[in-house]
Amino acid sequence: MSRKSKAEAEEDVWGQAAGAIGVLVMVTGGLAAVRDKLGLSWPATIALCTGVLIGLGYAGWWVRTRIKRWLATEQAPAAALKQEGAVDEAAVEEPLPDTHRGLTTVLSRAGAIGREEVILADDVSVEQLDVGTLYKFLLPPSRTVDDVASRLGSVASMFEVTRLHLKLEKSRRSERHVSLLVLKEPPFTHAFPAPTREEIRAYKGVPLGHEVTGELFGVPTFDKASLLVGGMTQMGKTTLVNGLITCLLIAYGDFDLYLLDGKLCGLTEFQKIAVRYEASDDPAVLESMLDELLSRVDGRYIKMQAAKQNRQPAPTFKPVFFIIDEAADFYVDNGSKASVELVQRCEDKSRKLVSKSLESGISTIMMTQRPSNDAIPVKVRDQFLYRMCLYVAAKGTAKVALGDSYFETVAPIHPALLDPHIKGQAVLFAGGTSTLIRGFHFPDQFIWSVVDEVTARQQALLSKVPESPLTKAIDLMQSRSFNFIATAELAPAMGITEANPVERGKQLTKLLGVSSDKGTKGVRGYKLADLIAATKTSS
Repeated sequence: MSRKSKAEAEEDVWGQAAGAIGVLVMVTGGLAAVRDKLGLSWPATIALCTGVLIGLGYAGWWVRTRIKRWLATEQAPAAALKQEGAVDEAAVEEPLPDTHRGLTTVLSRAGAIGREEVILADDVSVEQLDVGTLYKFLLPPSRTVDDVASRLGSVASMFEVTRLHLKLEKSRRSERHVSLLVLKEPPFTHAFPAPTREEIRAYKGVPLGHEVTGELFGVPTFDKASLLVGGMTQMGKTTLVNGLITCLLIAYGDFDLYLLDGKLCGLTEFQKIAVRYEASDDPAVLESMLDELLSRVDGRYIKMQAAKQNRQPAPTFKPVFFIIDEAADFYVDNGSKASVELVQRCEDKSRKLVSKSLESGISTIMMTQRPSNDAIPVKVRDQFLYRMCLYVAAKGTAKVALGDSYFETVAPIHPALLDPHIKGQAVLFAGGTSTLIRGFHFPDQFIWSVVDEVTARQQALLSKVPESPLTKAIDLMQSRSFNFIATAELAPAMGITEANPVERGKQLTKLLGVSSDKGTKGVRGYKLADLIAATKTSS
């Protein structure tokens, strides 16, 4: 800055002096006015005015300090974030996006997201369906669908419904995308119509029932898979499995069916199309059927090994289904040594069939109305890939049907929550996912028509089978209206002249490819049903 001239300096001094004199005159006048107004002495007037000025000065300082402190507090978070490089100035000034208050409140209070986390309104879509409300939303970056799945009970409480009112689905887009259906009524309050043949054929897999939305739901395939069905009595197991067999007949077409009807009349509708049907609760009958099926398994594995050794494509086998109703009855002994040994053999052979047959196209479906710890042996239960449980009263009972670790899986459904008055309602656990379904209740006329179609197809195929000793024996028995024929009578008709009964029986068995059996009077021979069944099985 340039220095002021001496004249300018003197002028400033005189100006300041004049100002000071003016202030003194004004102060003196003000003090005189106060003194005259209040009638005080000069000392008292000066003291009063000095105190008032000091008080006004302190008040101004206090207000100024508080304003500066408030401004510093408001600016501190933004300044700190800018210093750390977390946000820029524009981000601090930008308003926060709108949040979806409803979902944020529900998920936060249920513990699915943190209290400081929110669901953004732009990340939520809400669709009103006939059965309820479908929410699709995106979770905060630190959360996944498993966080919601583990809290579904609490989430249902926040929606003021039960766990069964909720259906949770994962998205294929990311772990943060969630689809949550909230039913407006308890599931299956209204029955859905049974599917048509066209709907069953169009389904990608084998439908087992309706899900809560009314859509068909089932499993992608029964190839290399078996099914265990458990539930208390009169809960609709047999009706559910009858629906399953009907769907198999429509969806799979040509397959071999083995039925062991422990209820004695639960699977009767399908008797005439079965390769083998037995209405019995005798473990010896189970062992006989297991031996027959294991023999087919061994034969298929021999062909598979030969194909690999010869570098040929793997052989294709006809699907086989072995369905057992009231399976628990076959694993109970009567206390005798022979009975204990028989049941032990049945356990070992059942485990072997369920585990070993998967690669050979033979599937087992077991049903039991006593899903207790000792109903189905553990070594047998552990082999089932698909599990289904209808209503049961206790968690331990549900574990028997669904697996010991079921309640540690994602979004489990407790079967005890099912309405026991809604028959055929069940929890299906397949592919690590739990789904609430209700089995189909087909009218008898529909099932009969499907069975008749299969029977006609089987008869047409049988008529095209080249003549063989087996078909010759069948024609002989049908011409004489025999359901059973003794070995001694059939052998001569088949050109066997051996006199020794043992050798004669061996030759006839080798010729027909079917083992003999005992008739009602203990005479060894052949049943017409067994011979016809032998023509249906190619391997």
